[in-house]
Amino acid sequence: MLFGRRASFWIIATTFGLFLFAAAAPSPLYAVYAGLWQFSAGALTEVFAVYAVALLVALLFTGSSSDFVGRRPIILVALVIQLASIVLFLVASGIEWLFAARIAQGIATGIATGALGAALVDLQPPDNPALASLVNSAGPILSLGIGALASAVLVQYVPDPLHLVYWVTLFAFIAALAAVAVMPEPGARRSGVRWAPRISVERAVRREFVATLPILVAGWAVAGFYLSLGPSLASQLAASSNRVLGGLAIFLLADIGAVAIVITRAWATTRAMIVGGIILGAGLVVAVAAIALTSPLLFFAATALTGVGFGPAWLGVLRTLVALAAPTARAALLAAVFVVAYLALALPAVIAGFLATRIGLHDAALWYGAGLVVLTFAGVLSTWVVIRRR
Repeated sequence: MLFGRRASFWIIATTFGLFLFAAAAPSPLYAVYAGLWQFSAGALTEVFAVYAVALLVALLFTGSSSDFVGRRPIILVALVIQLASIVLFLVASGIEWLFAARIAQGIATGIATGALGAALVDLQPPDNPALASLVNSAGPILSLGIGALASAVLVQYVPDPLHLVYWVTLFAFIAALAAVAVMPEPGARRSGVRWAPRISVERAVRREFVATLPILVAGWAVAGFYLSLGPSLASQLAASSNRVLGGLAIFLLADIGAVAIVITRAWATTRAMIVGGIILGAGLVVAVAAIALTSPLLFFAATALTGVGFGPAWLGVLRTLVALAAPTARAALLAAVFVVAYLALALPAVIAGFLATRIGLHDAALWYGAGLVVLTFAGVLSTWVVIRRR
């Protein structure tokens, strides 16, 4: 094998980042596709949503498969499917191609997520035992924002905007495939592979799980809106066709959220969840005001503030629930958390797209934002009450 343990760790980390980079790359192009092929905001959000649903299904059925088959084979399969999805984007000539490409991309990312996350733990440098958890939590979100912004810049300023970003990601994934193929197998294999998903919330954690649901749903519903309709809203508020504005909105939400995770990673879980939830709600209040006032500068400031809250709120919810679960029930609990997170990423965005086709994007964003404000602060209150009674 050509690579040692440390080099392999960073190959896996980069590959993980590439999957999320590619996931966000189409976002600045959605409005371009909609104008070119004449489909509605509702159809646009459906194209986005099928990715999240496909990812969720693949993650549930294959999430633990690398424990039995090996990390490297699973990652290689995911990379091949991802390459196929990029080819579908490159040859797309209508919305049905986008659905096919996003479904394939979701399946690839879902298959890869468990294996890549576990490989990072397997290859973690002994002198830095917290590095894998930090890369696992902040790295994908960071890559999501970078992917959206880089794609927006390419769409706006270089020739062939509908294809160039996909050629760039295609060659990047070919390089990743070659690197993973010659790196050592990180994990030890076990026998008795099980493909059936195991999802449950044990009785001891149910009260806290229900209490934190509003914050969990609100945070991921914000992300879903920005990744699907955010670029269109940013352009509308700024009265500009510059696609970089849409990429910037996603970048501010995701990458400031990732930085917030890094900064608050040593916080107590309750503090991270409550403070993060309050800041998330405050950011959404400012966002609603910005939309009502049609102020692009206030909207971008609100997006940054929302990102500051989303990062620690998500980290706090995750750590709180995992800490309360019995060791034998943690995997099933995490599956339940991710089911909620990915459904919240997809379904509310579809509802927003449905509203946008009937009352317009501006008014739909107002109602959507106001609903998330109520949901977020309800979650903060319910979490605080449950924690006080613990």
